[in-house]
Amino acid sequence: MMELLKVLVCIPFLLYSCYSDIKTRRVSNSLWPVMLVAGLPFIIYDMLNYGYPYIIRMVLSFGFIFLFVYILFQLNAFGGADAKVIMVISIIIPTFPTIYMSGQAFPIQGIPPINLFAFSVFGNSILLTVIIPIGLFLYNLTQIPIHEIPKKPGYLFVGYKSRVSDLKNRHIRLMDVYERTDEGVVSHFTKTGTKPDDDVIHELKEYVDKGLINERVWIMPELPFMIPITAGFITAVVFGDLIFYITQKYLVMPVF
Repeated sequence: MMELLKVLVCIPFLLYSCYSDIKTRRVSNSLWPVMLVAGLPFIIYDMLNYGYPYIIRMVLSFGFIFLFVYILFQLNAFGGADAKVIMVISIIIPTFPTIYMSGQAFPIQGIPPINLFAFSVFGNSILLTVIIPIGLFLYNLTQIPIHEIPKKPGYLFVGYKSRVSDLKNRHIRLMDVYERTDEGVVSHFTKTGTKPDDDVIHELKEYVDKGLINERVWIMPELPFMIPITAGFITAVVFGDLIFYITQKYLVMPVF
């Protein structure tokens, strides 16, 4: 019962962070201390009941996750809010919770060899983001003329086309940089993308009006990563560690 309550305490904070991330692409720093305080009774309960072994597991869980997400944050591969929620989870639920409901034990796939719940949440969230490029690719196949696909095939997995007139006040980035030359307007891919502010949009509209570029340009959505983190959390609780499952089922050669 206590393991289930830990999960139920975390979920409202995760759902709210998803809502905030979708609306503003920001999550308030004040949310995570509140989440930690909400989980404090469970932390104290486990300390009193399981003693030093539990404290050691919690310290190892937090220490490993802190080091891991700190490195990713320094490499600009992870957002600050994303890092903080994973660290809070590592403290409240340091190891996999075992939950029994209606005769069924969760997670369904059992506890993985690396029993660090927050690390599995992170791994699950990364795997679940694979759905996004696949979805974009399938969407683009229905929207992009066939003769245009070979020109920029890699774009199909990371963005989609939008009218210049529809760019304002959206959580997106332009995938190309447009430059005026003596021969016209040339574009080239930019890894970080360009935020379409008023000046950029005005310039693009001028190019469109003069027939220098197409009215539809490639854009990259700024994805709210709190959604895959929340999905990864729920998946870890219900199913287990996706990376361990896939490795065990499809990549490890059977021994005869």
